[in-house]
Amino acid sequence: MICVRFAPSPTGYLHIGGARTALFNWLYARAQNGRFILRIEDTDQERSKAVYVDEILNSMQWLGLAADEIYRQSERFELYRKTAESLLEKGLAYREGLAVLLKIEPQEIKLFDLIRGEIVFDAGLLKDEVLIKSDGSPTYSFACVVDDLKMEITHVIRGEDHISNTPKQMMIYQALGHKPPKYAHLPLIMASDGTRLSKRTGAVAVMDYQKQGFLPEALVNYLLLLGWSPGENQELISLDSAVKKFSIKKVNKSAAAFSMEKLKWINAQYIKQKDPDALTDILMQFMRDRNLIPEDYDRQRMHRIVELYKNRMTTLEEFVERTRYLFDDRAPIDEDLKNKYLSADRSKEFTEIYKRFGQLHDFNRDSAEQAFREAVADQGCSMADLVHPVRVALTGSDVGPGLFETMELLGRKQTVDRLKQAFQHQ
Repeated sequence: MICVRFAPSPTGYLHIGGARTALFNWLYARAQNGRFILRIEDTDQERSKAVYVDEILNSMQWLGLAADEIYRQSERFELYRKTAESLLEKGLAYREGLAVLLKIEPQEIKLFDLIRGEIVFDAGLLKDEVLIKSDGSPTYSFACVVDDLKMEITHVIRGEDHISNTPKQMMIYQALGHKPPKYAHLPLIMASDGTRLSKRTGAVAVMDYQKQGFLPEALVNYLLLLGWSPGENQELISLDSAVKKFSIKKVNKSAAAFSMEKLKWINAQYIKQKDPDALTDILMQFMRDRNLIPEDYDRQRMHRIVELYKNRMTTLEEFVERTRYLFDDRAPIDEDLKNKYLSADRSKEFTEIYKRFGQLHDFNRDSAEQAFREAVADQGCSMADLVHPVRVALTGSDVGPGLFETMELLGRKQTVDRLKQAFQHQ
């Protein structure tokens, strides 16, 4: 049976590169009806932290990448020690103090990488490989090989930064009398300008994307496109569809470029496609988690807000920013917008508008529009003269959904109060 593993070290949070490696392993396992193992490589007892383990597990769960089995290397030290002793007994390794080292014999090592083709290494350039360090803990490469053998890993899919580890590990396999698994080294993810990915250009923890309001299915979709394509210029693809199309041999050799703009575009498409009821629940939880709305916030009102804005946001965080005026008592107005739209004294026109609003039997988008048009006609000005100033006074922005839909959501009292406040400073 095909068996792959994702093996992060809990010395930091799970970032974009690691998440894509996990995804491609998960995809390959599902496409081949195989097993997907999550192996926490926590042999570095000083740097490994429980908080990072929790973050990795939470990130994987959020992305929908469930593992069939989970192991921790810190629980397997006895296995590594016994394996090293077997090599000592065969004369293939030797002690140097408390450490155990593998004898490296000069030879040519050939690797056929499923993505890159044949790679040739000269083992004569390698030093004898440390298997067990003087503190009794295994080295990365030794623990990796022992576990891959024990877990019957058939394919190792990992980042190309691990290519330099491959000849060392192949020599350990040889010493243990086993054939190595098949290897596939994924291209690195770079910033869009070709430089190393940084925090500024997208190299942040997976859970930070959750906090920014990206949907997990959108992030997974984007990760899929970093080095692989479903073909026919298709950019939106579900995990289920990707499983049917995925081939590790079709992964690109060249580095993938990370683009925050592309990620936001994909996220916006998923938001647009989301059922309004489901999106309402997601956004209500998102805002509750940030203490922006109470637990008992009016769900029907939130649903109306969501329907108005679902085609106008790229992230849930952007929804919060754009709709802040609907949840605050007053709309903060940027000084530039104030100077542009509210510097001329329109108090006479505004007064006429809110007076008419106060006389309406029912206040809704249609009645508000009718009253607004009548007020504009009576004042002898045009709609264009007042639409932007009124919008800025009500929302603090000069862009947004329909003005009268916005008024209906604000309600009569808030609409009238904000129109009254607009020129109080004059």
